[in-house]
Amino acid sequence: MNEVGRGSRAGLDAVHRVGAVLFGLGLWVFGIFGIVGRVEPFSTSGEPVLGLSSNGLLSVISLIVGGVLIAAAVRGGRMASTVTVAVGAAFVLSGLANVLVLDTPLNLLAFRMSNVIFSLVSGALLLFLGAYGRFTGGLPADNPYQVERHGGGGQDVPLPTVFRDHADVIAARELAEAERAVAQHAATPEQVARVAVAGGARRAEDRVSAWRAGRG
Repeated sequence: MNEVGRGSRAGLDAVHRVGAVLFGLGLWVFGIFGIVGRVEPFSTSGEPVLGLSSNGLLSVISLIVGGVLIAAAVRGGRMASTVTVAVGAAFVLSGLANVLVLDTPLNLLAFRMSNVIFSLVSGALLLFLGAYGRFTGGLPADNPYQVERHGGGGQDVPLPTVFRDHADVIAARELAEAERAVAQHAATPEQVARVAVAGGARRAEDRVSAWRAGRG
């Protein structure tokens, strides 16, 4: 994950969607193993499943949450980002809450300390993954969420300061406006294609050059 990824809508969508799918599939595997192993539905002690403790209720919840993550990834990068952050927060809260009920009748999900650690670590990873390139600070000026958040348009679109040629300045502004249109799902097919090509370049100058080269 580099500056290019944080400045490209296609790159961000791929990161958010692939991450959501991978975590979703992992939860499905855990849930399926629990169901196939016929763990007790409401046991508070649980049975070992893939190095963790599980009961029937936790297995079902894992299948549901995994399905939600995968469905969000199918829906789109923005949805995958939002759902991943929400699930990550839920994981962290679950780890904190369940550590208080270990070895008590209130341990409805049959957590053990390994589950608590997994929940906290996974929650932190999900939060980072979902927030990457969207909520974190220091985003590049051409990041689609950054542009959209500040209502970039016209003279308000922040431009790189490396350009001296007037044609490059105009092209940079056109590229920023096109990226804003892509972020708002209002771009033309030509804009989408040219933004995707420009997003593959590492430096701002190269992105602008790619944008200018894409003119018909």
